[in-house]
Amino acid sequence: MKEHEYFMRLALAEAEAAYREGEVPVGAVLVIKKEVIARDHNRTEQLMDPTAHAEMLCLTAAVTHLRSKYLRQATLYVTLEPCAMCAGALGWSQIGQIVFAVRDPERGFTRYAPSLLHPKTRWCEGPCASESQTLLQRFFREIR
Repeated sequence: MKEHEYFMRLALAEAEAAYREGEVPVGAVLVIKKEVIARDHNRTEQLMDPTAHAEMLCLTAAVTHLRSKYLRQATLYVTLEPCAMCAGALGWSQIGQIVFAVRDPERGFTRYAPSLLHPKTRWCEGPCASESQTLLQRFFREIR
């Protein structure tokens, strides 16, 4: 669990960067064998691209870096449960594991389509949940 918390804290730093940039504060870090391969945060406003979620940006960076479309040995740490779009892409990558801080009750993949992930992909939730939830709540309170 300490390892999950360490990498989730890196994802939280990315989420805080998104917050400072006026983006929905979601951060992600992709790790293979305890090495960070990719890290990013939501950039949908900056790039004017509705697909520029933290998970998608990490996925693209990782497969480019590794020169492989499969991420079977990778773990993705993300501060908010991936949406169905991201889960679908992660499923195609056959990612080994997804660890997210908090569920997304409105758009999370577990609500709508848990089968989008590859059958061998493991997932869990919880590390740094309160920090992630607090940051998300603060962001949405400020924009309303």
